[in-house]
Amino acid sequence: MTKFFTKEHEWLQLEGDVATVGITAYAAEQLGDVVYVELPDVGKQVTAEGDMAVVESAKAASDVYAPASGEVVAVNDALSGAPEKVNEEAEGAGWFVKLKLSNPSELDALMDEAAYQAFLKDLG
Repeated sequence: MTKFFTKEHEWLQLEGDVATVGITAYAAEQLGDVVYVELPDVGKQVTAEGDMAVVESAKAASDVYAPASGEVVAVNDALSGAPEKVNEEAEGAGWFVKLKLSNPSELDALMDEAAYQAFLKDLG
């Protein structure tokens, strides 16, 4: 399964026409200890680069943007009781939502893993 990444440090992994979305390990590391995650309601329509969720850490609150447009078909309810999962497994069990994509061609604007790693190096 291919993972895609945004310059705002969200990741998306596609399985059929449903994508699992979260923030990258780099983003979780920058945030520090995550203390709260606000997830959207199932059924919410999101647009690429639009607000999708909020993640709060001891340092700051940050918006999480949708990497692609679609409908929220599932949320990771485990995060409400265990927001630290985002720090522990940002690109695994710490996922935020599952989106049924409405425009899969938007994925063409995202980076693959190699491009994202190069992007991180450029951040220095």
